[in-house]
Amino acid sequence: MNVQRNIPGDLPSHAPRRKPAVEIEAAGGLVVEDVETGFCGAVVRVEKAAGGYTVTLEDRHGKHRVFPLGPGFLFEGQAATLVRPRPAAPVESRSGRTASGSVAVHGRRARVARAGRIYVEGKHDAELVERVWGDDLRLEGVVVEMLGGVDELHEIAAEFRPGPGRRLGVLLDHLVPNSKETRTADRLQRGREDCILVLGHPYVDIWQAVKPASVGIAAWPVVPKAEVWKDGVCERLHRKDPGWPLDPRRAWARILGTVNSYKDLEPALLGPVEALIDFVTAP
Repeated sequence: MNVQRNIPGDLPSHAPRRKPAVEIEAAGGLVVEDVETGFCGAVVRVEKAAGGYTVTLEDRHGKHRVFPLGPGFLFEGQAATLVRPRPAAPVESRSGRTASGSVAVHGRRARVARAGRIYVEGKHDAELVERVWGDDLRLEGVVVEMLGGVDELHEIAAEFRPGPGRRLGVLLDHLVPNSKETRTADRLQRGREDCILVLGHPYVDIWQAVKPASVGIAAWPVVPKAEVWKDGVCERLHRKDPGWPLDPRRAWARILGTVNSYKDLEPALLGPVEALIDFVTAP
């Protein structure tokens, strides 16, 4: 009996072909998996090392691992090669304005950092402020720092030593009447209103300060207080659209990517941020 065998170079035409690896910028918040170790996490930073560039990933438990930047990753199940993110170009409209709506200034270097500072509550808040007001802040020499929570405020103020020419501005989440945040802000500012200004927005989380239409949803879901807000939002949006990420880190990367200017943000955030910038830059 003659048995027909396939030999190399004579494979059936229907044999599956492996998709080539895609090149993806290692932007902050991008979630990938290292093929060799199976470690899955969000990009925290890209750094230059002695042997080349590295990428640091953070898993859902907060654990960090460092990997060589390049091939050997999976993104949404597909082979991926991570490359260095391109420097962010200033976002300007045809009218020559920055993302915040300010008139774009060309040919002028960023100012040396002022003594004054603005603190914002969390990484996402800082990234959103940078996205829209980054050009303005660099031009004015204003540094934005991250605040881990409202409980840190008094310690930060004591260390910062606000005074003439050294103003402290703070942006808080969920600053509403009779809340813990409001009581803390009142105590911190009392008698020092000339050098400390605490403002905030009414939203539970900074995500809500992005207009739903900009994100492509009808409205931000209502999440019961007993649930973790970000997880609840992702779960409810995923039910309506299976393409919506269940991982809050991936969801935030998607949300932030939809913000191109101040027009994508709610007025309840725009006003406080502009007021804080004016406060710390006042002569």
